[in-house]
Amino acid sequence: MAREVAIIATGQTHHGSKLDEFSQFDMVAEAMSLALQDAEMKLSDLDAVLFTNMELFEGRAFPDHCMADIFGGPFSSYKIATGGTSGTSGAIAAAMAVASGQYDKVLLVGWEKHSEGHTQTGMSLTDPFWDRQIASGAVSNFALSISQFMKTRGITEEQAARVAVKARKNASRNPYAHLKMADITVEKVLASPYLATPVRRLDMCPQSDGACALIIASCEEAQKRCARPAWVRAVATRHNRPYLGDLSDRLSSMKTLEDAARTVYQKSGITEPLKQIDVAEIYEPVTYAELAWYEALGFCGRGESGRLIEDGVTEMTGELPVNPSGGVLSTNPVGASGVIRTAEAALQIHGKGGARQVEGAQVALVTGYGVYSWSDVMILSSKRGSKL
Repeated sequence: MAREVAIIATGQTHHGSKLDEFSQFDMVAEAMSLALQDAEMKLSDLDAVLFTNMELFEGRAFPDHCMADIFGGPFSSYKIATGGTSGTSGAIAAAMAVASGQYDKVLLVGWEKHSEGHTQTGMSLTDPFWDRQIASGAVSNFALSISQFMKTRGITEEQAARVAVKARKNASRNPYAHLKMADITVEKVLASPYLATPVRRLDMCPQSDGACALIIASCEEAQKRCARPAWVRAVATRHNRPYLGDLSDRLSSMKTLEDAARTVYQKSGITEPLKQIDVAEIYEPVTYAELAWYEALGFCGRGESGRLIEDGVTEMTGELPVNPSGGVLSTNPVGASGVIRTAEAALQIHGKGGARQVEGAQVALVTGYGVYSWSDVMILSSKRGSKL
């Protein structure tokens, strides 16, 4: 029988485009130290550590081996690498490891130092023969799918610009965020240059350096160490490997995300996501993706996502605030991005969101994303009652 588990602590570095003052080891050590401090724990209290990192972006394999120096080894260690979903897959793996009874206290840490790699725009999993003529990078690939999404759903550039404004203004209240743009406007977004039509510069996420850590504990440990644990109520991961050319409606119909969301909603008793979820931290690498995810996650019907952003439904003061942290659009160290989504959702349940806190948040949604093919979804809650 699986045990109940909860996120009891979080810690993250400041994120930026080039953190020269930090080595990869420094970033990991700081995020871990902050998480341990938040839980009032020592390194020796941990049973295991999970790492997530898009290692090929830095040109170095097996970075978790190098990180052993931080602990003084030997220790129980696992590495999770599932592309863009590495961080959320790591959170799910850590939760499963504790729920299974193998461990009582597991620390997850994700990090990325893009300033040492600069290969985020490459699609390393694109088939070199069949997909080469379709798109060779993230921006051009998004441009193709977004064009179809706009046509089939009636989405406009102005609506996407509103997503960018929401994200960067939220980030201005987040002390850890990379892109903080309190003075951003729809007009400024629409005036930014095209990267690949219809994707503008301010529609896209940045490349960030940074690290984030969280601690997941068993029920007994969570109640002992945390005043308001973020209970992991349901998780689902759905991975696929379609050829990009076969995905005629890939952004409009994110099948892996739809299926993962349906699974966690059923497990946690959610029948009306817009009404029953208090806050969402979703993985949106481009503004248009956030609008598409509104539909895939059941926040609205097909073709209604533009109305949600126009009506302010997903603003901080709206019915369902989405990405109070500023999201991936504001901070994107890929190996850590999914960990950040999970940590930020947990902070909302902990009531430690500071200026970005959603008042009364009790149920939080987390998603991870990777190149149309991979989706992770989690439900966190202030209340116990469900097992994985």
